[in-house]
Amino acid sequence: QVQVAESGGGLVQPGGSLRLSCAASGSIFSINAMGWYRQAPGKQRELVAGISSGGIANYADSVKGRFTISRDNAKNTVYLQMNSLKPEDTAVYYCNANIRSSSWLRAIDYWGTGTLVTVSS
Repeated sequence: QVQVAESGGGLVQPGGSLRLSCAASGSIFSINAMGWYRQAPGKQRELVAGISSGGIANYADSVKGRFTISRDNAKNTVYLQMNSLKPEDTAVYYCNANIRSSSWLRAIDYWGTGTLVTVSS
């Protein structure tokens, strides 16, 4: 059994910062890519940032230069540091992790339940 859980969302004023965390737990053999997605009301879920097991990161154009993704492989955790937040960043943020539960099983994607980020004055 594998669980993925986000934390760190909340209400922040425009221009402010938040740090999201996502920890994977349970039966984990290895973790490949991890990432953050978001879904705003009335919109489709979109990739915000992803990071490979080796630490290579990629970002959506809308967050480049403002958000930073990082991971701690020893803690099975991925982070999203969000700076210079804008009202259009308001969304539910979801963590995704591609995890192998054992050496003889293929990796599958696991999702957290989401954490709400609201950027408003």
